[in-house]
Amino acid sequence: MASFALGKHPHVDLCDLLKLEGWVESGAQAKIVIADGEVTVDGAVETRKRCKIVAGQTVEFAGQRITVTA
Repeated sequence: MASFALGKHPHVDLCDLLKLEGWVESGAQAKIVIADGEVTVDGAVETRKRCKIVAGQTVEFAGQRITVTA
């Protein structure tokens, strides 16, 4: 499973994570797929576009999965 390192940041917004990983082409597309219930965080559908993703959480979208690390 892939991982995403937060580095010095305490969290990353869900819509930004999708963009940074290249899972979507734009922030607008990220917001649409999140609003449509296509993204899960720790196995539960997440519809908040700016949901703060912190270390230890797992995000899934379109058959891809990533774990966020500190």
